[in-house]
Amino acid sequence: MSRLAILIHKTASPSVHIQTMLQCFGQTNWAIHSMVHPQIELGWTGWQPSPHHYSDESVSVVLDGTLYHDHPLPISDPEYIAQQYHRLGFEGLLTLLNGDFSIVLYDHRLSCMWCARDRFGVKPLYYTETSDFIAIASQPKQLLALPRVSRAVDPLYVALYAGAHYRLHDNRLEHSPFTAIQQLPPAHSLHWQREKMSVSRYWALQPTEQPVASFTELAQQYRELLLDAVQRRVKRKPNLAFTLSGGMDSSSVLASAVATQGQKFHAFSSVYVDKTFDESDEIQTMLSSTVEEWHQVIIGNQIDWMKIIGEMVAIHDEPVVTATWLSHYLLCQQAHAQGFEAMFGGLGGDELNAGEYEHYLFFFADLRFRQQEERLSHEIQQWAHYHNHPLYRKSMQVAEEALGRLVDFNHAGRIRFDRDRLNRYAHTLHPDYYNIRLFEPILEHPFTSYLNNRTYQDLTRETIPPCLRAEDRQGMAYNVDHVLPFLDHRLVEFMFNIPVEYKYQSGVSKHLLREAMRGILPEETRTRVKKTGWNAPAQQWFAGSGNETLLHDVVHSQSFRERGIYNLATVESIIQEHDNIVQNNLNQENHMMFLWQLVNLELWLQYVDRL
Repeated sequence: MSRLAILIHKTASPSVHIQTMLQCFGQTNWAIHSMVHPQIELGWTGWQPSPHHYSDESVSVVLDGTLYHDHPLPISDPEYIAQQYHRLGFEGLLTLLNGDFSIVLYDHRLSCMWCARDRFGVKPLYYTETSDFIAIASQPKQLLALPRVSRAVDPLYVALYAGAHYRLHDNRLEHSPFTAIQQLPPAHSLHWQREKMSVSRYWALQPTEQPVASFTELAQQYRELLLDAVQRRVKRKPNLAFTLSGGMDSSSVLASAVATQGQKFHAFSSVYVDKTFDESDEIQTMLSSTVEEWHQVIIGNQIDWMKIIGEMVAIHDEPVVTATWLSHYLLCQQAHAQGFEAMFGGLGGDELNAGEYEHYLFFFADLRFRQQEERLSHEIQQWAHYHNHPLYRKSMQVAEEALGRLVDFNHAGRIRFDRDRLNRYAHTLHPDYYNIRLFEPILEHPFTSYLNNRTYQDLTRETIPPCLRAEDRQGMAYNVDHVLPFLDHRLVEFMFNIPVEYKYQSGVSKHLLREAMRGILPEETRTRVKKTGWNAPAQQWFAGSGNETLLHDVVHSQSFRERGIYNLATVESIIQEHDNIVQNNLNQENHMMFLWQLVNLELWLQYVDRL
């Protein structure tokens, strides 16, 4: 789509102009546009010809994103926003919009500016303030290109990325990796007028009275909502394709598009030489009925991960969340090379449908709190039957231990943070740098259901925010817009207010989605219990003599040692232990996530040093 930039000048003689922000991306095929008004400049740059702006005598609107509802007239999205602003005001129009967007609106009559992000933060927005100006932009690099904007990184962000699980990296929604730059949180608006700036929330996911409907009726409603969410998006996106894994979410999005459009589509999948995370066999069941052409992005065990990660952090302006996104990066390259401009995916499906393995535990908590012990015993037995793993055991004893750690049964719906996850690599940090064991993450509890609060946390502060950012950055780098029907706010509101017992049945997750997709998904896909999960074989990338040498080169570099972030001896032992686990195929958990974060962090800090 586009990258936005806004400059509000505090002085009569501006020290910088908006072109500085818009030119920092450097893509030769991107057009640069700007509008100048007294004291304020608005600009945008991107590759698509569709209108990203609208201006008349009263307002100017700049948009990054797409709206997914029918306009009453055949007008552009920015003009529709302007019309609704005149009718409802800015906060009123936001509650009306269904879409993925960052919006900037300047009111010429009132000499005020409004900005907003969509409800889930699909499109990004950052801001900073100096003595000379206020600047707002789609990415930090646009703000860092300005004079007197500090490049200093946030020590807490660095510490959490270095030694904590990736779920903690976005716990503080208003922060960015840079101390001088703030992030506008999802579902928030920013208002500036008469030298004053304020930020407020315009929407929140809240419990409503649960629908009085049967399981079958709710499945039909879900089916209709998902089909409509997909159809609305397909209508707005030319040159589209689909990401496809072996799971329910991406398969449901693709199958829904086929059902509503009556045609097959191109699909892209990451295919691994290492079979640990490869889903080629599971994907086969979708091909004949839904796929026009299957594009396999084949990724081997030996790749130039140092080069690729270096490219990625320069695009992201930050270290990349998990190794999965290296696979996605290569997928975006191939989609662009094939001429596709939009990629539909299933992100958000796990959060709506409680599809992660750990979500089972919070469903068990709901059953226990409601004293449904007979069903609880049955569900745990079936959970162990279907999902036991040599490294991640499933049993009654495991479930009871986890419930004791993760759930507060004295308060309905109150979940606890997994301290074991937080502290696993805390010892790798140098004690003089930061003690992340003292970090207290924000946990919100808007629901009385433990399961809903766990998945809400994932949606708002853990799994979804970094994934959305990764898709946005990598899509923009290769002129591919990502489209996520599960994050249609109507679907989210619906799925967070159905009875939680409809999300599981006898140890099988996504129960309501499976019923909703009856007759749309191939039966083998719809009824498959196995969940591989979209991951990447980074355990192989960081093992073997050559890769171990590269890791040691990073750790022994002068820049790495002088930063004082890590305990060097501890890091060395983890590299050796990881190599031993992978090379000897030992039955114990490896350290690929930690090593991915270590390499990303160092390459990103080197990138910041060069700014």
